[in-house]
Amino acid sequence: MKLLSFEHRGRASFGLLRGEQDIVDLGGQGHADLRAALAAQALPALAERAAGLPATLRIDQVRLLPPIPAPEKIICVGVNYGNRNEEYKDGSAPPAYPSVFPRFPGSFVGHGQPLLRPPESAQLDYEGEIAIVIGRRGRRIAAADAWSHVAGLTCANEGTVRDWLRHGKFNVTQGKNFDASGSMGPWMVTADAFDPAAPLTVTTRVNGEQRQHDTTANLMFPFAELIRYISIWTTLEPGDVISTGTPVGAGVRFDPPRFLKPGDVVEVEVPGIGILSNPVADEQAHDKEPAC
Repeated sequence: MKLLSFEHRGRASFGLLRGEQDIVDLGGQGHADLRAALAAQALPALAERAAGLPATLRIDQVRLLPPIPAPEKIICVGVNYGNRNEEYKDGSAPPAYPSVFPRFPGSFVGHGQPLLRPPESAQLDYEGEIAIVIGRRGRRIAAADAWSHVAGLTCANEGTVRDWLRHGKFNVTQGKNFDASGSMGPWMVTADAFDPAAPLTVTTRVNGEQRQHDTTANLMFPFAELIRYISIWTTLEPGDVISTGTPVGAGVRFDPPRFLKPGDVVEVEVPGIGILSNPVADEQAHDKEPAC
């Protein structure tokens, strides 16, 4: 089941994608948004109800939002594919624990919306990833139970402003949180569509050129281990998102680097989920804070 969040004529809602184009609007079925529906454990009932409802919108009539527009937490994982650790060429052993950092909801846009290159930097980069959406609350979740806490999966472009990563000695928060620098979507595919033991592939293309491609079989910390580890120190809530890491091939790793520029189109594809596509644009002057 594909569930999406959208805006139509100024109204935010969520719904079920029927086929390739048709949307069954679920906004009037007792839940304010998809996050609220997850918190109420309402997806089975909504799926049953949607079967008897007509599709009243098409996907080209709405503005897609990230599947969970305002999660309580977005937790991102760095350097999680085995060959990415080797990419740093520092001779370090594989890490004993995941590297994690937060992102804020405003740093992500939905499918089809522009990624904004800020005026402070020309080093906007892409990072194609698979993101987990949590469906059931949990703390200190055992790895064996992790999949039962997953509502579904979506695609993410964990866009990064590279030079701002180095502003802090021990953190990357600044470079990971520019407004509208990343994207998520186009929808969430529910967990029952996946075999948790089967590897998934993620591919990133820029203007049709493949830049990243890998399989989750190469993750140093698989999905279940990420959920186990993260839930030790924070309670995972319905609608929380875990972005699970990006393969080798980001623009910064080319010689010379190949950062994103206005007019580029970035696609992140995960078979079984779909293709997340976003154009790149410069942030306009009216979007900036006025000078003091």
